[in-house]
Amino acid sequence: MLLQVGGKRSALGLLAIRRVWSMSRSAHTTPQTLEYKPIKKVMVANRGEIAIRVFRACTELGIRTVAVYSEQDTGQMHRQKADEAYLIGKGLPPVAAYLHIPDIIKVAKENGVDAIHPGYGFLSERADFAQACMDAGVRFIGPTPDVVRKMGDKVEARAIAFSAGVPVVPGTDGPISSLQQAQEFSNSYGFPIIFKAAYGGGGRGMRVVREYEELEENFQRAYSEALTAFGNGALFVEKFIEKPRHIEVQILGDKYGNVIHLYERDCSIQRRHQKVVEIAPAAHLDPHLRDRLTADSVNLARQVGYENAGTVEFLVDKHGKHYFIEVNSRLQVEHTVTEEITDVDLVHAQLRVCEGRSLPELGLKQDKIRINGYAIQCRVTTEDPARGFQPDTGRLEVFRSGEGMGIRLDSASAFQGAVISPHYDSLLVKVIASGKDLPAASAKMSRALAEFRVRGVKTNIPFLQNVLSNNQFLNGTVDTQFIDENPDLFNLKPVQNRAQKLLHYLGHVMVNGPTTPIPVKAKPSPIDPVIPPVPLGEPPVGFRDVLLREGPDGFAKAVRAHQGLLLMDTTFRDAHQSLLATRVRTHDLKRIAPFVAHSFSNLFSVENWGGVILVWHYCFLFFLCFLSPSLSPSLLFDISLLIASFPVFVRFCEVAKENGMDIFRVFDSLNYLPNMLLGMEAAGAAGGVVEAAISYTGDVSDPTRQKYSLDYYLKLADELVKAGTHILCIKDMAGLLKPDSGHLLVSALRDRFPDVPIHVHTHDTAGAGVAAMLACAEAGADIVDVAVDSMAGMTSQPSMGAIVACTKGTKLNTGISLEKVFDYSEYWEVTRGLYAPFDCTATMKSGNADVYENEIPGGQYTNLHFQAHSMGLGNKFKEVKKAYAEANKLLGDLIKVTPSSKIVGDLAQFMVQNSLTRAEVEERADELSFPLSVVEFLQGHIGIPHGGFPEPFRSKVLKSLPRVEGRPGASLPPLDFQALEKQLRDAHGDEITPEDVMSAAMYPKVFQEFKEFTRTFGPVDCLDTRLFLDGPKIAEEFEVELERGKTLHIKALALGDLNKAGQREVFFELNGQLRSVLVKDTMAMKEMHFHPKALKDVRGQIGAPMPGKVVEVKVKQGQQVEKGQPLCVLSAMKMETVVNSPLSGTVAKIYVTADSTLEGDDLILEITE
Repeated sequence: MLLQVGGKRSALGLLAIRRVWSMSRSAHTTPQTLEYKPIKKVMVANRGEIAIRVFRACTELGIRTVAVYSEQDTGQMHRQKADEAYLIGKGLPPVAAYLHIPDIIKVAKENGVDAIHPGYGFLSERADFAQACMDAGVRFIGPTPDVVRKMGDKVEARAIAFSAGVPVVPGTDGPISSLQQAQEFSNSYGFPIIFKAAYGGGGRGMRVVREYEELEENFQRAYSEALTAFGNGALFVEKFIEKPRHIEVQILGDKYGNVIHLYERDCSIQRRHQKVVEIAPAAHLDPHLRDRLTADSVNLARQVGYENAGTVEFLVDKHGKHYFIEVNSRLQVEHTVTEEITDVDLVHAQLRVCEGRSLPELGLKQDKIRINGYAIQCRVTTEDPARGFQPDTGRLEVFRSGEGMGIRLDSASAFQGAVISPHYDSLLVKVIASGKDLPAASAKMSRALAEFRVRGVKTNIPFLQNVLSNNQFLNGTVDTQFIDENPDLFNLKPVQNRAQKLLHYLGHVMVNGPTTPIPVKAKPSPIDPVIPPVPLGEPPVGFRDVLLREGPDGFAKAVRAHQGLLLMDTTFRDAHQSLLATRVRTHDLKRIAPFVAHSFSNLFSVENWGGVILVWHYCFLFFLCFLSPSLSPSLLFDISLLIASFPVFVRFCEVAKENGMDIFRVFDSLNYLPNMLLGMEAAGAAGGVVEAAISYTGDVSDPTRQKYSLDYYLKLADELVKAGTHILCIKDMAGLLKPDSGHLLVSALRDRFPDVPIHVHTHDTAGAGVAAMLACAEAGADIVDVAVDSMAGMTSQPSMGAIVACTKGTKLNTGISLEKVFDYSEYWEVTRGLYAPFDCTATMKSGNADVYENEIPGGQYTNLHFQAHSMGLGNKFKEVKKAYAEANKLLGDLIKVTPSSKIVGDLAQFMVQNSLTRAEVEERADELSFPLSVVEFLQGHIGIPHGGFPEPFRSKVLKSLPRVEGRPGASLPPLDFQALEKQLRDAHGDEITPEDVMSAAMYPKVFQEFKEFTRTFGPVDCLDTRLFLDGPKIAEEFEVELERGKTLHIKALALGDLNKAGQREVFFELNGQLRSVLVKDTMAMKEMHFHPKALKDVRGQIGAPMPGKVVEVKVKQGQQVEKGQPLCVLSAMKMETVVNSPLSGTVAKIYVTADSTLEGDDLILEITE
């Protein structure tokens, strides 16, 4: 059963060889009298691009065309390109339809078809199909049935090659039918071996086996693949040649015995034995080897009387020896590159030969065939190289091809709106590039692939681009192991797809409304802000130049020596955090930044970042805000930092400094000194100016309030100055500093620390902010915080314009132009209108002096107001404020700065929501389900408050819960930043930045959600704010600048009706071309659902204490629970609440799951005692 190589005797036997010789001889000696019969109508028994390729050739020759299509291909382009199209294989599976010979013949006969072209694949190498055509009186455009049978049977083809003197690879002389036969072959020839399908090609049914243990599995897989693809699982086995080149020769024969070759193609670049890139001619091929390959191919074709087009395939080993492997008795996918270098239309030739023309009549003589340059074909497929070339399916939202000189495209389904189905081959388009040599053709191909834009499905284009830029490829020295030996080919450059992602975002907003929660029903202003004129050239020198020149210590001395009052502008951070719910986007900050740099170079600094800002920007605005100093190179950037885990904080300071942060305002919400000292150390080590901030509460001018007395603040300041702070700051978050108390505190600090700059921060909630800051300045403060007029007042900072005007002409003169302040304010007044849905004035019309009683910080005052309205407590905000004061007392009279202020606020809203008084909370503390923030505070998660924790309240709430001893974070293990970065790169690709790593370290869940959002919707920070929040109106035209020099011109066209999948098609015009996206209508997809309410008079029914979403269910049905045991966790706005069991018993039924959205009193579960 074994066939050997070269001149050794074959086990085929003498009789078999004589039979082959006799048949081939008679094929050439029998006189033939043939008649030219023109073809009038051609059917292509195939689909896709090859069908269109044949249709085009027929049309050029004046031949009418007929397409056939399966039920799954009703929308395919090939049926539209033909003159007629008919359904075949009704009710059959997709592939089986194109294999159904009776249907195909029936359509041909019924519609006057003269000839059938089989294309490639499907029935193209089936002798029974060729015979069926002949029996029906329809010409088969290809070899005779007998030749198709011989060449299709790879074993017989090998025997014919052997008899013709063509070297063959050792292999079985017939299809094997059992694993035992394969074992016998491997025992004789050793490993590696290769299984091949006996009746088909294209890499299907092909398996390389390198070890005995792999033999059985690969035999079964190869058999199964061959059976599925070709209807016959027969296999034969060959010795596998390591690292060969795969060279094939194009042949063409006629009915008169004439055979020519059209030179060779190099098909060595393969993946799993399927060709990926083909080149003609083969680079660096020895001319003598080329002569032997082409001569053997022609001899083999003559041996069998071959007519029409075919391909003879060889393997060439590293010693230059060639071995025949098979004949493809059809047109090949890669026939295009041969056409490009020989200028021979192979399909024209096929049709004319089938009509009875001879090759000489067609001008096709061997001495006339010349090679002209090089051609490369890349098969662009809808496969994802990053996932093992897994086929991708879906709708082509965008298709734009690469074109131009030297580029040819053969395609079928490559058009916008086409649906790529899972039923057929993943080939999307064949791209053929021609040039004078291989580098020239490669350059054209690279350029063409770079021009492609395919959106909606994954493609292998990034992989092909890597192949084309590989030096081994460019040198023309590839073999069949090229892909396996170059893993760097899979270092794929991510496809940006920015424009289409942005259209998805805009469509989503048009269909479903804003992606960020809107607290009130107000629309962004339709008026866009105008940027004041900015002078050309560099901005004037500012304090940042002093810092860069003299370092932090010299900078502090310069500040102290400065004549006049310095201002820090909070407009870029705290002002909008306080007034606009932290929703102002970098887009609007960047636009005005150059004007600020040119007009306010004598500002002390611009505050533009803070830890709390990060999570809000990620959650609601979907960007990371690090405003580059290149926008305002003369200005100092100030950052407010709340101390957390020390290793994380150290790295954070380093990254912030690298991003241009200059001044690090370090504070702790409880003035917990161990935290602050670590923060100062980290900021200083990063090279920043350390500004230690004392969080202020109470009233130092009131002798009855002694917990936070003047002596308390002075002692704390002593420690901070001793620790080396460059600047001392008073951080009055609630705006409690009255003019007298401010003057008293600053005077005392100035007397004690004459050389240390003093910086004062306040809020204007009560309306006394300007007076208080002027009093502090008179007392010796060097710097005070202000916001531009249109972003000042109420819960924000005092007015910049008011301070500038009041100090003009005095020793405190700021040196700032009021005219510039007015221009700056006008920009923000209009910009503020864009954020109307978040503006505190939507629900709050003025500040209120009751802040001196409730001590609510400015930004939180605004947020509480919004939260109260969103939770249905808008009419009870007065009660919320009173409850805030009571909650503060319950917790021991805290310094209220983020996050301690949030803890007090959470407890206040909890009290109002559940109609609880302070006394009732104290009495029932052991059974109430407190907000998680309150519980964690009492555990010690944010530090130890001045004066200690309130008892017995703390013990009653915590019961047996663990307590944190000492500095929070001290016991945390060090974070492995390298491991985290690797984890992020594995999840999100190599475009991970140090800022990403830092963000993931601090807010892992929020960062993950942010990455998922940007992966879906792209760079939404490029959108104007009104478009980002509200989307475009129908017929609205606008521009989006992706980057400098790349601007999208977009017009919103229409919103489609709801389809069966719950989607709406949204139509746009993008850069003059129609685009559309499918968007899920979230409201339409929701089912009506009524959640049961907990009955207050039924003791075991546990209801939601507040509206929110279920984060986690901590118990199971049938579980025994104890009183006070956590049952589930709810989240609403930024507050998480643990629902504890009010009694001991058994969980009878659970009514919620994770992610359930609940209203207040919705039933969570039932407990039976």
